[in-house]
Amino acid sequence: MIGMHFGAFLTLLILGLIAAAIMQFAIRYRALGSVDGFFASWIAGWIGAWLGSPVLGHWAFRIQNIYVIPGIIGAFVGAFSFVALSRSLGASALKSKVTTMPAPSSTVSEPMRKIS
Repeated sequence: MIGMHFGAFLTLLILGLIAAAIMQFAIRYRALGSVDGFFASWIAGWIGAWLGSPVLGHWAFRIQNIYVIPGIIGAFVGAFSFVALSRSLGASALKSKVTTMPAPSSTVSEPMRKIS
């Protein structure tokens, strides 16, 4: 799988795109609110599709030496894992940045008095 042909790369790219598009637009489970999150999910989906056949096995039909069913399952797992990880890291980073305001000091200065 390391030295793959362009057709296999393109097949994995399409499987990752399908998984990222369904996660981003149909299910609305997003990592970031912008296009950056979609592209990051797409890359994670590509990696998941690449690992799908070696992990889940070689079954069903294949295109360009890529087994489609394990690839699409791997793409969904990769995209979901990325979103879940980025959300959990974002939530913990948000919690660490929240600060409380200091309590007001108890000493109140007296107003200036007019000297006559």
